[in-house]
Amino acid sequence: MAAATNFHSQLVGWLKILLPLAALMLLSTLFLFARGGPKTNDIPFAEIDAAAAEQRIASPRFSGLTDTGDTIQIIAETARPDSAGGPVVTIDRPRLSLDSPDGTTLRVTAGNGSVDTVAQTAHLGGLARLETSSGYMMETSGLQADMTTGKVTSDGPLEVHAPFGTLSAGQVTFSVGADGAGQQMDFTKGVKLVYTPSTTAQKDD
Repeated sequence: MAAATNFHSQLVGWLKILLPLAALMLLSTLFLFARGGPKTNDIPFAEIDAAAAEQRIASPRFSGLTDTGDTIQIIAETARPDSAGGPVVTIDRPRLSLDSPDGTTLRVTAGNGSVDTVAQTAHLGGLARLETSSGYMMETSGLQADMTTGKVTSDGPLEVHAPFGTLSAGQVTFSVGADGAGQQMDFTKGVKLVYTPSTTAQKDD
């Protein structure tokens, strides 16, 4: 009888320890299952359908040679073909480069733009920034580029930082001479120049 009582006491003591542990394990399991639901970075089906319908192209590249042998290239972050099947492709954050055989270059960055794949022309807008290998830096609201001739023309006025000072103009046109003279800049429509003399001190002989 004493042995049975002792066994019963030991059993009760063990149950007091094991039952709370079992309850804790059960709660932990339920908590893990609750956290196993959809993640915050899951993409809803509606967004997947919209992205598929939009037909967005990542990192597009348009390149070729002009009539005078210059290399012209446009790279963008994304491109979206015309939903109606037309030749115009909309591009985001485009970068244009024009490299002449004589080593002169033109670099353009813009916020947005479009490329007409049939006419071989491009429009870059959303504040276009231009930089030439000769040290000219400019900003304008937009520009047109002919990928056949290599001619680049600003839509409107622009501010220019040049090696000799600053100037403003109503329009600028970049072109390449057929005689191999390299890139040429033609500022028109009210040009204003502020000349800054060089501050380099001349050393006495």
